[in-house]
Amino acid sequence: MLMDNYTELPDLALIQLTKEGDQFAFSHIYERYWGMLFIHARKILGNEDEAKDIVQNLFFSLYTNINNIDFKTTLSSYLYRSVKNMVLDHIKHQKIVDRYLESFRNFSDQGELVTDQEVRRKELEKIIEQGIDELPGKMKEVFLLSRRENMSHKEIAEKLGITQHTIKSQIGNAIRILRNKIGACLMLF
Repeated sequence: MLMDNYTELPDLALIQLTKEGDQFAFSHIYERYWGMLFIHARKILGNEDEAKDIVQNLFFSLYTNINNIDFKTTLSSYLYRSVKNMVLDHIKHQKIVDRYLESFRNFSDQGELVTDQEVRRKELEKIIEQGIDELPGKMKEVFLLSRRENMSHKEIAEKLGITQHTIKSQIGNAIRILRNKIGACLMLF
């Protein structure tokens, strides 16, 4: 059949010829509907590249599955419905991808924040431990009994055989030394 004669043929005849292996018939279906389907898809999506991809995929699917398709409606109805469904699937998929990316960004941001806070907390603990280790002998002992052993001033005084006033003074001095040390290090953060 001559290429010019395809223009006169109805869609069902072109489909039948395509099923019989006539590639020119399929080319004519493509030329007949590609532009309208592209405009339709682009209008819905608002994106030219995505619309082209969808229409190309539709024609690829039509060509590879034409022998399995039972056209119960007109070819134009089938193609428009297929484009609409493909566009809706694309939009749904894009929303899922966007939600996933947003969730990942939130997780990543939160993870970065948690990691950063954890690093700072550990650094601060290390600075405090170093500061405690550098306290003078008796002051360090009093401070550790107070803060780590949760002993009262009276209990520490009895255990070490010194006055509660001395305990209070030693703890106050230890806190002041640690604050100064921590404050200087926090300025570096």
